[in-house]
Amino acid sequence: MDETLAEFIKRTIMKIPMTEMMPILKAWDFLSEKQLQTVNFRQRKEYLVQDLVLLCEEKRASIHDAALLDIIYTQFHRHQKLWDVFQMSKEPGEDIDLFDMEQFKSSFVKILQRALKNVMTPYAFTSSCLLKSNMPLLGQALTVASNHHKIVKMDLRSRYLDSLKAIVFKQYNRNFETHNSTVPLQDRTLELDIHMDSRIIHENRIEKERVQRVTQETFGDYPQPRLEFAQYKLETKFKSDLNGDILAERKEPLRCLIKFSSPHLLEALKALAPAGIADAPLSPLLTCIPNKGMNYFKIRDK
Repeated sequence: MDETLAEFIKRTIMKIPMTEMMPILKAWDFLSEKQLQTVNFRQRKEYLVQDLVLLCEEKRASIHDAALLDIIYTQFHRHQKLWDVFQMSKEPGEDIDLFDMEQFKSSFVKILQRALKNVMTPYAFTSSCLLKSNMPLLGQALTVASNHHKIVKMDLRSRYLDSLKAIVFKQYNRNFETHNSTVPLQDRTLELDIHMDSRIIHENRIEKERVQRVTQETFGDYPQPRLEFAQYKLETKFKSDLNGDILAERKEPLRCLIKFSSPHLLEALKALAPAGIADAPLSPLLTCIPNKGMNYFKIRDK
């Protein structure tokens, strides 16, 4: 194992919190249980890392082994990264067929290795380098190995991979429809706990029921996929009835950026109308996010 590879493994292990050290090393499954038992995990971290790197050298760790450790670390800390979604497609008229996953993995690795051999150092196989520097090569390997025509970046990003998967494959809708397929929405008992007493007037109760019904029709009664933001870029021509208005005469459109942020944006939007903060129904620009599979929008004049 050369110095560069040893340094990469060292830096990767240094990033691992001590509380996660053993779970990640076991998930890596490169060092045996017997080897790990020879290491003092109570010593200072820099000395621990040195001992682990020495074991890796003795076992002659390869580029593949180092890359796998980096990927496992990324999986443990996947919520610390912002993930992009890409869509693969075939030529018009081609059938979308299922492929063998093991064959796909083997083909993907071979194609990627050939593509990277002449343009990058061997350490391009780490997840961070692939994502930051070699996305075109990664996309090429994915499309060829899966027999697709092209790969396109979608306007959808999040730190939560499970939520991205739910949005892309419409899994939340499927669960909702199966659960309620035999009961019309308007006939179900409202799930909002409406606290009432004799002083609440009839009209207020009816309005609360309407808001809850509209909210349930819009968002469903299932947990929302987790997104942290939605971003809207607006381009519009300034309109004015006044002659000689400078803004109305400019050829370039006015541009502005609006961003909604929340630890759980869709659940926050779902709660706005029942909380009396917004009118029901909400704007389709806010409620269409999961159906369109987007949280980046560009709005232009028609």
